[in-house]
Amino acid sequence: MVAPTKLTNLQLELLQTFAYSLPDEQLVEIRTLLAQYFLDKTDAEMDRLVNENGWDQSTFDAWAKGHERTVYKP
Repeated sequence: MVAPTKLTNLQLELLQTFAYSLPDEQLVEIRTLLAQYFLDKTDAEMDRLVNENGWDQSTFDAWAKGHERTVYKP
């Protein structure tokens, strides 16, 4: 049996804020707004990490060419 999961503070806030039905068009707009919000947060955090660590394009190029996988022995 799976134990019930508590709702997060975000889920509770959204349930209280949107305790009524919305037209599908508005629902899509709200999803887009939320996605943009989290995209902006992620972008800002990446900018912070780039500046803090002195990363540049060569860092990302090296990561793209890297093969740092875990080696599993048969």
